[in-house]
Amino acid sequence: MPTQGAPDATLRKKVALKTRPVQKNSISDEIVKQLMKQISSGNLRPGGRLPSERDLCKQFNAGRSSLREALRCLSIMGVLTARVGEGTSVATDGSKFLSTIMEWRVITERYDVRNLMEVRLALEGLAAAGAAERATDAELAAIADLVVRMRDAVGDARRFSTLDLEFHLAISRSSKNLAMMDMLTMIRSQLARVVSTVLKLPDARPLSLKEHEAIVKALLKRDPERARKAMQVHLDSAVKRYDATQPEAMD
Repeated sequence: MPTQGAPDATLRKKVALKTRPVQKNSISDEIVKQLMKQISSGNLRPGGRLPSERDLCKQFNAGRSSLREALRCLSIMGVLTARVGEGTSVATDGSKFLSTIMEWRVITERYDVRNLMEVRLALEGLAAAGAAERATDAELAAIADLVVRMRDAVGDARRFSTLDLEFHLAISRSSKNLAMMDMLTMIRSQLARVVSTVLKLPDARPLSLKEHEAIVKALLKRDPERARKAMQVHLDSAVKRYDATQPEAMD
């Protein structure tokens, strides 16, 4: 019987990667592509350990500096985890990778913020409907309590914004759809500054509070369609409030 904390034997065994010698141009980029393909195909599993640098250099027919550059790139992205004395393995949590990619898209693409808000609108409508169907009574009570606390914090933009985040994440969790929850958590993290700015607008918090109250009423009635519509009304209004902060709207 393996001792507690000992790594799984299946993760320690050598992995036979289906690699090919890389071309001389962009060697590290090609190594990144091949390793990503191995992960997406399932040949390298989360937690699975990569072969040694020496073996990888032989398989890719690449120099150690190019290999290390590729591994470092994937580690920064959150795809790989490197630990001294343990080697390099595939990360067990992909959230850092998704967050890094999304953050880069937001930085490099001018219109991504509004696009993200529109995607959030669609997903959170589904999350609200799912919560109306699948949330426990305790979860709904906690969501309703958050709105009470938001009412008390309506004069404090920072506190209201924090409670607003808790409210939306609580709904996504209570929908019991883990994939959607991960996506909404990632999107919301990229929109944190935008949401904070929007909530500083005149009347934004009182209006937002009324919209949140409508969502809670639908959830407590266990009415999925009403909950979905209430969430979409709220987020559609949030998009319009965001548009009002843009320079074009102030011309």
